[in-house]
Amino acid sequence: MNLGKSVPSVSVTYARSGVSTKANALGMRPMQERAFEKRGEQYLLIKSPPASGKSRALMFIALDKLANQGIKQAIIVVPEKSIGASFNDEPLSKYGFWADWQVEPKWNLCNAPGNDNGGRVKALGAFLESGDKVLVCTHATFRFAVDAYGVEAFDDRLIAIDEFHHVSSNPDNKLGLHLGQFFARGKTHIVAMTGSYFRGDAEAVLAPQDESKFDTVTYTYYEQLNGYEYLKQLDIGYFFYSGPYVDDILKVLDPA
Repeated sequence: MNLGKSVPSVSVTYARSGVSTKANALGMRPMQERAFEKRGEQYLLIKSPPASGKSRALMFIALDKLANQGIKQAIIVVPEKSIGASFNDEPLSKYGFWADWQVEPKWNLCNAPGNDNGGRVKALGAFLESGDKVLVCTHATFRFAVDAYGVEAFDDRLIAIDEFHHVSSNPDNKLGLHLGQFFARGKTHIVAMTGSYFRGDAEAVLAPQDESKFDTVTYTYYEQLNGYEYLKQLDIGYFFYSGPYVDDILKVLDPA
């Protein structure tokens, strides 16, 4: 490795305030509190970095919609089964909130056997007919369920879409197409969450007329990192090397 051939990029020093990890009386960190202030919006877009607490922010908002806003059920939609674990039960009342987050095991379809266009779609249909409140499923299961039951089956329900950048305004994007149908009907609440509001293929996530329907909560990467207690500085650079990188990487990482 030739350390003389480096491309300087970014060096940021942080305040180490600890703010982004401190909770208020309801157990909410700053981003979650900011999002909860907009809990009454029908369409809410949360743009916030990984590890800033988007999943728990959604729990707070969904519980309020179920208890106070006339919403019958909350359906949490994640891109893959492993992410469903982010919405497991949470004892929110232990930290000051007025309710706990609970998902009946049979309604966490990320853990259910079968395929997305089969038993899980039937299970989602059974949930819609039940008196239970919360279901978690994958984007694929949700897409097939909307095809099977129609957008009207989701009236007066909250649809929360995690990793929202999987949506696209391209008409070939099924999730984006369904979203447009929900907007046109106007009887569903939608919370969209993403840490990266852009797509690698340069397609727009939403058409401008649809994006304008959302009230947006933005929590920046700088706010998140500046609020950590122990992060002093972040340096990003490029280093060119030949051969195994492990031979010389310690020269780059040398804190001296």
